[in-house]
Amino acid sequence: MSELSLFAAGCQREVRPFQELAVASARTQNQSPFQKNAYGTAEGKRLFDQYNCSGCHAHGGGGMGPALMDDKWIYGSEPANIFESIVEGRPNGMPAWRNKIPDQQVWELVAYVQSMIGQESIDVLPSRSDHMRYSTPENARRAQTPVQTHTP
Repeated sequence: MSELSLFAAGCQREVRPFQELAVASARTQNQSPFQKNAYGTAEGKRLFDQYNCSGCHAHGGGGMGPALMDDKWIYGSEPANIFESIVEGRPNGMPAWRNKIPDQQVWELVAYVQSMIGQESIDVLPSRSDHMRYSTPENARRAQTPVQTHTP
């Protein structure tokens, strides 16, 4: 019987505590935690497509919704203003995303939107264009002949 209890004790489920980034108090911040962060900007670009922001703002920030390619916005182009526009929404079309998008992802979207209006330096911007994202897998490519090289 002691073997059974020993076995049962060894089979307990591992507990891994989930640890959020320090963005929990994001609504009181003025700066994006992903500002000047290539990963956050790239994630923001991915989320921009995933949440269908391009449906209104189009790819690159121009569309039937307000253009995101300049910094002349009614509600401001500072990170806190962009965050507020996404979370609270705006009259005449911008839906509120409060409790639908986690604050961390909102800040990643803010980083991407700022990259579109030229507020980020070139070393922060995602470097691969969309056509490079999907390539043919190596095992599906045509066979290539090895190059013969001579070593002296």
